[in-house]
Amino acid sequence: MAPPAQPAPPTFNEESVEPIRRNSLAALRSLAQPRRPLEKCELCCTALAAEHRHLLETADNKIVCACDPCALRFQGVVGGHFKLIPRDTRLLADFQLSDPEWEGLSLPINLVFIFHSSRAKKLLAMYPSPAGATESLLPLANWAALVENNRPLASMEPDVEALLVNRVGEARDYFIAPIDRCFELVGLVRTHWRGLSGGIDVWEKIHEFFARLRERSEVVRSEAPEAAHA
Repeated sequence: MAPPAQPAPPTFNEESVEPIRRNSLAALRSLAQPRRPLEKCELCCTALAAEHRHLLETADNKIVCACDPCALRFQGVVGGHFKLIPRDTRLLADFQLSDPEWEGLSLPINLVFIFHSSRAKKLLAMYPSPAGATESLLPLANWAALVENNRPLASMEPDVEALLVNRVGEARDYFIAPIDRCFELVGLVRTHWRGLSGGIDVWEKIHEFFARLRERSEVVRSEAPEAAHA
């Protein structure tokens, strides 16, 4: 009796091999990518999701990652070692600031965040740079008038909220932003800046940052001074 016929070996052509090749290359690339280290709560060491809360360590203005249970322990705490950084960003839709008034603030750059520092006992104006967050040493002479014309600024929480200004090119964006968002912008600029002018990539990243911020923001409008005094 003749042995049973063996099945013919599979044949491969270029069209059938190409998907396998692409999938193999994609798998190799994914393995070659550096893995993002797992972030942990700096108070209890619990693993954190990509989106998580932050605290401000008031002694040295250090931003600390925290899980929700740890972070919420500091909600409403005044004068403690940590302050809870808020999540919400407010877009100031009708911010009152002319170009001459802006120039009167004597700031050296059109990308800046301004906040009240309890540690320094004064307003600080910081701007992103290739070296990190840089403090402007010029006095904010017209700040009181700016608050008078833009009432939401009076509600900014010291240390953890800032007026974030983007007047680069044609932009006229004004936000009350959590301080961690401001330092996210600082990190973006420091990471992507190239050469003397920054390069195309960093300005595209800045544009994308503010586009995302606008999408996430609550739009608020200033109460007119006349209405406030009525």
